[in-house]
Amino acid sequence: MKSGYTLIFIAVALTIGGFAGGYQFAQQKTDGATAVATVTPEKGQKPKLLYYRNPMGLPDTSPTPKKDPMGMDYIAVYEGEADAAGDSGLKISAEKIQKMGVKAEPAKLQVLDKNVRASGRIEIDESRSYTVTAKFEGYIERLHVNTTGQPVGRGQPLFEVYSPELVSAQREYAIAAQGVGQLNEAGGEAQSAMRQLADSSLQRLKNWDISDEQIKALARSGNAKRTLTFRAPVAGIVTEKKAVQGMRFMPGEMLYQIADISSVWVQVDVFEQDIAAVVVGQKAKIRINAYPGEVFEGRIAYVYPTLKAETRTVPVRIEMANPKGRLKPAMFAEVEIPVAGAVSVVTVPNSAVIDSGSKQVVIVQLAEGRFEPRAVKLGARGSEFVQVLDGVKEGEMVVSSANFLIDAESNLKAALGGMQAADSAPAAKPAAVGHKAVGVLNAIDASAGTVTISHEPVASLKWPAMKMDFVLANASLVAGFKPGTAVAFEFVERGPGEWVVTSVVAK
Repeated sequence: MKSGYTLIFIAVALTIGGFAGGYQFAQQKTDGATAVATVTPEKGQKPKLLYYRNPMGLPDTSPTPKKDPMGMDYIAVYEGEADAAGDSGLKISAEKIQKMGVKAEPAKLQVLDKNVRASGRIEIDESRSYTVTAKFEGYIERLHVNTTGQPVGRGQPLFEVYSPELVSAQREYAIAAQGVGQLNEAGGEAQSAMRQLADSSLQRLKNWDISDEQIKALARSGNAKRTLTFRAPVAGIVTEKKAVQGMRFMPGEMLYQIADISSVWVQVDVFEQDIAAVVVGQKAKIRINAYPGEVFEGRIAYVYPTLKAETRTVPVRIEMANPKGRLKPAMFAEVEIPVAGAVSVVTVPNSAVIDSGSKQVVIVQLAEGRFEPRAVKLGARGSEFVQVLDGVKEGEMVVSSANFLIDAESNLKAALGGMQAADSAPAAKPAAVGHKAVGVLNAIDASAGTVTISHEPVASLKWPAMKMDFVLANASLVAGFKPGTAVAFEFVERGPGEWVVTSVVAK
């Protein structure tokens, strides 16, 4: 009986051993097939997944699917694509591009039209300003024009004066003129002497600006007038009046200032960098605050040879007609001087340029959904376009709308500094590009796109608790939030000292 049990046990052991050997053999074959498939996948089979990379091109990888602070899915990187995944291009999904309103247009080769803009003021034409004064001593007995700002016509009486010197000179001339007439038949030296006396008296009156009409009336009547009338030398307005009835005046003393304002000057301060484009004879468009929507035209008459060191501007004089007297001296004026370029140059829209102060950048669309930031060297600026000297070629597509959103969402500064290539090893530790903190939302400035937050210590930066300003990657991040709300937020450093909030949630 015992030997029977022994035989049964041996048979079961052999059976189990056979199954185990067969299973091991089959497992070895399976592992071999798997290894071969891993090294050389069959045609049409998907390559091996290495890791997931940041969709904005940042040096951040993940072994598992995740989203970036903007809510965009990380992009899968397969074997053979690691090098391509580490380029400096920025990739954005078509849906995201549509939501952001991204627009691109080609760099154009064209003649750049430039407008020089400057501020100015209306001034009286100095060549049309006149001073009324007397060349003798006297007294003002009567005023015909007695208010400043009063319009006057050429030859209109201004005031009447009495002067003992003037009365004496009139009498001398009247006597001499009569003597010449009485000695016409006498001839000889007496007549010659009387004529010289008459001419001398006449010249004296003319030197005092006595009009020919008044002199003729004096010669006809032979009676000296007690007062003499002074008349306006030009049509215009009285800009200054010092004459007062009954006052005594001295020779050369200014009594009236009269300006002809049918033509005025516009004195403009043009910045130093624009003065080379301004030449005499150019036409200018002038806008006056008092007449919104109305455009006046003038002509550049003179470019001053001096520069104001305080403002770095050069004065420029523009002449313009003022037939109805609508333009008043000291009015503020906005001046625009169109300047046409001489040759065609490569240009991009002004809105395509992101100016950080130290450098200028445009975002070039390499393909659908793929963008690349480029540092460019700019030249002359026009009204709508700017010249590109280096960095962009004719025909390349540049982003002209929503480029600042791309800047905010892709951390453009990191791309410009030369993004590090993603580590091809799937076990690489993700690089920390963002920081997290909690605090209280103190203030929101939607127009400037900034917030003020009192935050607790930030361990990743070794910051203590403090109150500071942050830039918003998108104004919609704080939509519905009110000052005083406790929040948890994430932020990145876009530039030295420039911290951009990428995510905000109520705590």
